[in-house]
Amino acid sequence: MTILIRPNNFSELIMSKQIKQNDRSAFTLVELLVVIAIIGILVGLLLPAVQAAREAARRCLCLNNLAQLGLAVHAHEFSTEHFPSGVMNPSGPIRNEPIGQHVSWIVQILPQLEQASVYRHFDQEAGTYAVSNQKARAAKIPTLYCPSSTESTRSNKDEPGISHYAGCHNDSEAPIDVGNNGVLFLNSRLRFSQIQDGSSQTILLGEMFAGKGDLGWASGTRATLRNTGSLQGPTKLQTDRGQSPEDELPGSLVVGGFGSYHTGGAGFVFADGAVNFLSISIDEVLLKQLGNRADGELLNGEF
Repeated sequence: MTILIRPNNFSELIMSKQIKQNDRSAFTLVELLVVIAIIGILVGLLLPAVQAAREAARRCLCLNNLAQLGLAVHAHEFSTEHFPSGVMNPSGPIRNEPIGQHVSWIVQILPQLEQASVYRHFDQEAGTYAVSNQKARAAKIPTLYCPSSTESTRSNKDEPGISHYAGCHNDSEAPIDVGNNGVLFLNSRLRFSQIQDGSSQTILLGEMFAGKGDLGWASGTRATLRNTGSLQGPTKLQTDRGQSPEDELPGSLVVGGFGSYHTGGAGFVFADGAVNFLSISIDEVLLKQLGNRADGELLNGEF
């Protein structure tokens, strides 16, 4: 038996079939919104993990910078039989101003940092702020920059290069002078035997914030020396941004404590060369003990 289909009905069947096929291969608006929402959630979960991984890498690089500085200080001690002076100047106390000789400990270890060219162009007798030393002071030394800082470079090439690492001159807030109880202070020339509390329990170097009144890595002021009277984290830095604290004012005797651009703590080099990441919540008494080379007391806890 033969069934005849009129052309009009046949074409309608073909079009209906195509429409159904097209309906099955497309997404509805609700489905599209669900997919976009899922992608957004996944990206939201992934970004913090990526940022945390990047910060972990930056922190490792920062600790490596500290290790290089510690090795350079020890190489200087090996060749001269004493640690570098925290700052070389005829008299003290040291003020936060560009007046005086103020040769920092960083200048003294430049050869051990593979910066012999900068060292040769720096006239220590003329003083840090001499015109003849302006070009050398402006040198940007990568080892001195914390990779987590957003202020690692300065736009003006004639401005002094900065350092995010400082030597420990005292266990509490006090002017930089010859009577400090840290390892690096005014005209200091300490030997290992003079670190009576033990080199493994005495802070040598640590991280710091570079302030607006910073005189650069060549200056043996608060630009390269700090004390263990306080330890600040990045939240404190954001709070103070845009202000002019007393310790940054020209002529100030206030030195200030250490500080870190990393969340949770700060990196330190101990006098034995060990690099440790100390918690931002470390006991204040313990931190001060670690900054004193010869207090003769048992440590108030573990670090």
